[in-house]
Amino acid sequence: MALLDLAMQGLAVFGLILFLVLWLMHFMSIIYVRLHHHKKRSEVKQPFVQMAGVSLLKPLKGVDPNLISNLETFFTLDYPKYEILLCVQDQDDPAVDVCKKLLGKYPNVDARLFIGGKKVGINPKINNLMPGYEGAKYGLVWICDSGIRVKPDTLTDLTNQMTEKVGLVHGLPYVADRQGFAATLEQVYFGTSHPRSYISANVTGIKCVTGMSCLMRKDVLDQAGGLVAFAQYIAEDYFMAKAIADRGWKFSMATQVALQNSGHYSIGQFQSRMIRWTKLRINMLPGTVLEPVSECFLASLIIGWAAHYVFRWDMMVFFMCHCLAWFIADYVQLTGVQGGPPSFSKLDFAVAWFIRESMAVQIFLSALWDPTISWRTGRYRLRCGGTAEEILDV
Repeated sequence: MALLDLAMQGLAVFGLILFLVLWLMHFMSIIYVRLHHHKKRSEVKQPFVQMAGVSLLKPLKGVDPNLISNLETFFTLDYPKYEILLCVQDQDDPAVDVCKKLLGKYPNVDARLFIGGKKVGINPKINNLMPGYEGAKYGLVWICDSGIRVKPDTLTDLTNQMTEKVGLVHGLPYVADRQGFAATLEQVYFGTSHPRSYISANVTGIKCVTGMSCLMRKDVLDQAGGLVAFAQYIAEDYFMAKAIADRGWKFSMATQVALQNSGHYSIGQFQSRMIRWTKLRINMLPGTVLEPVSECFLASLIIGWAAHYVFRWDMMVFFMCHCLAWFIADYVQLTGVQGGPPSFSKLDFAVAWFIRESMAVQIFLSALWDPTISWRTGRYRLRCGGTAEEILDV
């Protein structure tokens, strides 16, 4: 009996600590977005940055309805010295024709097309980028996914953050306004749950980086072995960031978000993506097993029970009030990331928010169930530590 009481006391303490930690994350991310993002900072801060050339590496595979419009925004960047290195794995890929069309439309832009890739490991993105990386002529490399859309001053914003002690500048992932409920669901996730973890981790010194849009010092990457050193990992962005941090360089976040604008999206694709990301986190960071307790409904149950045990408050009343407060905080967070009211109604937000929160535990359990992932055209078996092996069909 004494052991049971001790266990219950321990769970109650855990619940109260969880309450403090989660709401600290809420407030940190909300305040950070309001102070840092969507600010007008088009002026170059440092004289040496003004002269810094940038090599943009674009990994391309396949064509979606938004590819040409997304890619064209990089040809119209307002920046004095940069090159665009378009990397396509296969000669027959329809992305080749898109690239050639843009190269013809913008002959004055310093841009080149690399076809064929170079097999250096299991990571298809690294294999695709290798020829472009080896041909890059500038000291800063900007690796940016095919589905990202930029503004004319996005590159200026990135280089503004690349001060003397900074080795990597990354953008907070978000989603462009698009039609349909699946698009709303994605936007709610990338405007609420994701930035809460992403921003609070970076604010507290935890290196949390996604590779959707990253500006890095090429000489630092070369010291770590170049891109080839990360070809054994599926989550190459995490290990590239770790290699830069291990060499004493700081990170900075752009004031503009990394705006995802894929033309193909559905609820099923969103689920599959979240499961894949969770699998990668579990294999790289064992502490990810505690991730479900940071989600609204499970956290509210634990904290509600702790409040009942310690203060004798009604558990279900506290649960409902806590969920409501979380819901409101998430909407405030979303408007901060968006830079204003979202394009969808508050009712759409409420439905998408409830569905996303309801999916959280199921996504985590699905990730635990199967250690293999499907990415691009391959299937991979993950190993502890973040490495992987390709599963070849016999």
